[in-house]
Amino acid sequence: MKYGTLVSSYGLVCSVLLQIFARFFLENTPPWTEEASRLFFIYATSFAAGLALKNKYYVHLDLFYNKLPNKWKKYLNVIISILILVLFGLITYFSLLFVVQGHAEFSPSMKIRMSFVFFSMFIMAGSISYYALLDVLRSLKNFRI
Repeated sequence: MKYGTLVSSYGLVCSVLLQIFARFFLENTPPWTEEASRLFFIYATSFAAGLALKNKYYVHLDLFYNKLPNKWKKYLNVIISILILVLFGLITYFSLLFVVQGHAEFSPSMKIRMSFVFFSMFIMAGSISYYALLDVLRSLKNFRI
């Protein structure tokens, strides 16, 4: 996940720099750079989403959470992890169907199969599901009433 995020981010930076260079110094801007930038951004976000859940970088409301008793916090942590797992487990399943469906389509300027583009949804949902499952197992293991 970390290397996918880095490679996608570097690809995004390079394609944007190429766009800027081409607009100032060349007669024409390569038509594929805009689509490549979009694709690199989508993949960078997809790879980073699971890592954000793993490292607890997502946004949450401490104001209400900190006012709860410790017993309720434990219940809430388990419930939230289970809901994340269920939601992204469903998205993982249906994203595979979406990838199969996009196999016949091609992107407009780069002419790559849209299933490659749609696969980013599977990466994101699958990695979030994986780290949510680990979080559920860790929460249940440490769960004491």
